[in-house]
Amino acid sequence: MKTTAANRGISNNKQHSNYITIELFKNALSNELGYAPEVIIGDSQLHRFKDKNGKLNGAYIMHLTGRPAGYFQCFKQGIKENWKLDGHYMPLSNFQRIEFSIEAHRQAKQRQHEEMAKHKSAAQKACYIWSQAALAPISHPYLVKKHIGIPGARLGRDNTLIIPLYNTNRDIINLQFISETGDKRFLSGGQKKGCFYILEGVTDKIIICEGFATAASLYENSGYLTVVAFDAGNLKNVAINIKSLYPASKIVIAGDNDLSGIGQKKALEAALAVNGQYLVPATVGHDWNDSLTVEVTHA
Repeated sequence: MKTTAANRGISNNKQHSNYITIELFKNALSNELGYAPEVIIGDSQLHRFKDKNGKLNGAYIMHLTGRPAGYFQCFKQGIKENWKLDGHYMPLSNFQRIEFSIEAHRQAKQRQHEEMAKHKSAAQKACYIWSQAALAPISHPYLVKKHIGIPGARLGRDNTLIIPLYNTNRDIINLQFISETGDKRFLSGGQKKGCFYILEGVTDKIIICEGFATAASLYENSGYLTVVAFDAGNLKNVAINIKSLYPASKIVIAGDNDLSGIGQKKALEAALAVNGQYLVPATVGHDWNDSLTVEVTHA
């Protein structure tokens, strides 16, 4: 067909209309998901895009033929929406739900494989670092500050303490690094869930707590086998794993008395999971290292 000024006007109007439609669709993604891709492609094909953390958790389909419409999803947030030009949302069709479910399953498997690879690499690195590290002296500033007199930690770069994390097979899986001032970090990509550090002792009762300093104080005052879970969110996972290793032992969860209430809540959840007991210090804002060392200091 011969191109005329009128034809060019029709084409330009259509392009302008598509641009507005795409911008409206992009705004819908931003409003509902909290993020959107820079470029929307209206080719009726499934496109994945990255969220604010750089993860491929978003997906969309945009139709520009006929009545403009589309749908989008965030796999992480569990948001699924169907969109049409007038701005109203419709439920996803069964076909769309199946299509997105397949994609969500595929992404979940991919993330699982990626996470396992990171865990394996971090475990290898942890074993090497631990094998090369010397025993930390009890004169280390953090140990002195926390009144810890037991050996076990090793010394890392920049005078950090190194605490190993083990799995139920007693393999080193990860490392925690504690600076002289108490700042803590783990190996990048390392597994923490369900992993622990043990101070060997009597196993009639087993004490599980959050931090290394807390565990050391409880161990020195009780003589019981004491386990470091490394944070409140890991207490339940560690309690279940320790109970599987020591089924005849009574489990006591020694939680922190947090201002937020998280330490108390997670300690209770862990105790219930293994039919155990839980204790928290009497003073709000304290852990057991705070409470026990204060008593020792003033004795």
